[in-house]
Amino acid sequence: MSPSGAAPGGTRPSGADREFLALERELTVLLRRARASSGEMAREVHPDLESAAYGLLVRLDECGRQRATELAAYIGVGKATMSRQLRALEHLGLVAREPDPADGRAWLVHLTEEGHRRVAKVREARRARYVSQLAHWDRREVAELARLLQQLNRGMEK
Repeated sequence: MSPSGAAPGGTRPSGADREFLALERELTVLLRRARASSGEMAREVHPDLESAAYGLLVRLDECGRQRATELAAYIGVGKATMSRQLRALEHLGLVAREPDPADGRAWLVHLTEEGHRRVAKVREARRARYVSQLAHWDRREVAELARLLQQLNRGMEK
C-alpha cells in the first residue's frame, strides 16, 4: 500500500478491503504490544517463565484441571510444544499433573498453590492497568470490545 492509499499496481482498495486493511493494521499493533506485555507478565510470575507459557497459566487459572491435549488445542500448538512448556512449568513449581480419573492413561494438569498465587497477583495488576488506561471509556464499550474480541477468537479457532 502506498502512502496515497493505492495498492501495489496503482489500484485503490475497495471499501471492504480498506476495512480489512485497517483491521489488519490495528491487530498487528495490538499483537505486537500484547507479545511485549505477555513477556513482562510472564517474568512477573517467574523470572524464568517463557512468555508463551503465560497464556497456559491463565487458561488453567480460569478453567481448572485440563488435559494437555485440550490446552494444546486451545492455545493452537502441537503436542510436543505443549509437553515442553508443561515440563518447564512443572520444573518451576507452577503446575502439577495428576491421573485423569475418567481415563487412567491420561493426565490432568492444574496450577499448584504457588502457581495460583503468582498468577492471581499478576492478573490483578493487569486488570488494574486496564481500568486505569480505559477509565475514560464507558463500561458498555469495554464490554462490547470484550464481546467482539471473543467473537474474533472463536472465529479463528482451528
